[in-house]
Order: sequence, then C-alpha cells, then structure tokens
Amino acid sequence: MWKVINGKLQQTSDTDRVKFRTNISKVILNDLQKLADEHNTHINYLLESGLLQVLNQEIISFNKDLRPKDRVQYKTTYDKELLEEIKKKAKEHNIFINDLIEYSVQFINVEESKSRSYRYRIEK
Repeated sequence: MWKVINGKLQQTSDTDRVKFRTNISKVILNDLQKLADEHNTHINYLLESGLLQVLNQEIISFNKDLRPKDRVQYKTTYDKELLEEIKKKAKEHNIFINDLIEYSVQFINVEESKSRSYRYRIEK
C-alpha cells in the first residue's frame, strides 16, 4: 500500500494483514487460482470473502470424514481481525482452521472480493 506522507508517496506495509500458514487441498487451491485469474483478484481475497460469510452463520455443517487427502502447505496473508474471528469460530465449533477455510470456499462471493490492485492502493 502507498501512503501520502509530507506530500510524497511512500510504500508501506499494510499492518492490518498478518502472515498465516495452513494446509489446504491442492485441488481447491488450483480451482481458486483459476477463479482468481478470471476475476482479477488473489486467492486470499477470495478466501476472505468466503470466511466473512461463514462468520455470519450460526451452524457449520462440516463432515470431518470427508477431509481432502491432497492437502499442501499454503502461506499467505489475511486481514488480522478476520483471522482472529475465524480462529474463535473454529474453536467454538471444534474444527481446525484449515477445515474452516476449506468449508468457506463454497460461500465465496467474487463480487465482494478485493481486486488484485487493492494492495497498491493509496491512503492518506
């Protein structure tokens, strides 16, 4: 992100985002990459869209027996507050965060996802 400081643009880190590493199905990641490319966004922005929808749900119907067997390590950044809320939600429903992330894929709203250029925004 860029900030205007003393009338000049300076590149800064977005302190509202935190790094997070988890394991996610390779098939899901490949599908999300295709979707992200089609809609000019990033995978983590798509995931955030789905996770926001999951936070609004009272009931999470996740079958632990149907966990994918093709999980790979996935490192990215998420909105700090969103990630904290997801951690709480996962604990409340006694499921792992990576399970909740995979579950959230079905609720992704591409129209609400940030565009790829969001990270290059200019803030005052």
